[in-house]
Amino acid sequence: MDLQLNDQDLAFQDEVRDFLERELPAELSAKVKRGGHLEKEDFYRWQRILYDRGWIAPAWPAEYGGTGWTPTQRYIFERICADAWAPTVVPFGLRMVGPVIYTFGTDEQKARYLPRILSSDDFWCQGYSEPGSGSDLASLRSRAEDAGDHYLINGQKTWTSQGHWADMMFMLVRTDPNVKPQQGITFLLVDMKSPGITVRPIITLDGWHYVNEVFFEDVRVPKENRIGEEGKGWTYAKFLLGHERTGIAGVQRSRKLIGKLKESARSEGLGAEQRARIGQLELDLMALEYTELRVLTREQAGQAPGPEASLLKIKGSELTQAVFQLSIETLGYHTLPYPIPPSEWGSNLPLVPEHVGNTVAAHLYARAATIFGGSNEIQRGIIAKSVLGL
Repeated sequence: MDLQLNDQDLAFQDEVRDFLERELPAELSAKVKRGGHLEKEDFYRWQRILYDRGWIAPAWPAEYGGTGWTPTQRYIFERICADAWAPTVVPFGLRMVGPVIYTFGTDEQKARYLPRILSSDDFWCQGYSEPGSGSDLASLRSRAEDAGDHYLINGQKTWTSQGHWADMMFMLVRTDPNVKPQQGITFLLVDMKSPGITVRPIITLDGWHYVNEVFFEDVRVPKENRIGEEGKGWTYAKFLLGHERTGIAGVQRSRKLIGKLKESARSEGLGAEQRARIGQLELDLMALEYTELRVLTREQAGQAPGPEASLLKIKGSELTQAVFQLSIETLGYHTLPYPIPPSEWGSNLPLVPEHVGNTVAAHLYARAATIFGGSNEIQRGIIAKSVLGL
């Protein structure tokens, strides 16, 4: 999709390109391009580069360390970063709990947590899903007992992305079991070094350790770590999920994946059916980009993401899966051994062509895209209720 850019936007576009040419480490860009698994140190390195430039939080208000960019400038920045194969920013602090803290938190919480989120001195994880409470999040059972100046937390969270890296967790707990499920939930900020927390790995289909299960046994959390009012956590959780779902759409990532798919198709031989399917993917992407710009414009006006966030999540996750599915079909027998690229395990043995990269592992992991962040079935229910009034 091509935007009509004014002189200010064109100058900004040149500034971003120049910055990436100078500051984006070549080995980090190459790792992203081949689909390599990024370690915590990789994310930290890139986020510190953005932080030092003052570009780490494009969506935040300027008063809290944001850039003050227009929606068009944010779109330009994300697009050029994707073009350069820059790592994405870890979303849990910057794109998820950060907006919750500066919107609903106390002055003390803002002063304590926001600077460390911006600087990446604290990595965060999300404590929402539980065994039996995923898309039906309001049925969660982890409980917080009032113990005077603190809560005692007992329970379990699961599918906790990057929990093994995290310094902090934002989590939902049940503080009142005697009211409607949504009314008895409280939003807490938890130090992952607290006694009584155990993190255990979950190895996903791609063979990678990215998600975890986290156990809480009499974990003390000071009441000063509660966001807003007790029992109002569902309100803050919904606000956060709007930001999460917008990020899951991965619009610019999908655009680059389609470009990579076209490269693979040219290398393997492109048939008429493949050309037609790629064309349809590009049309779907264009529609997704326009929807993303509408969401960015709402945010610029100080409005939280509405039902458009659910639409972005549905179409973005389905587009990602469709791109990977067609990539697998295009690459054919190269995908049969489930190759992990040689660069990932230290051998120079050329098991697969360079353009295959880590496509199979990425395809397997992407199968979860329509589930996490609230399953697409749940998102369709949200749209039916909020837009159609059903």
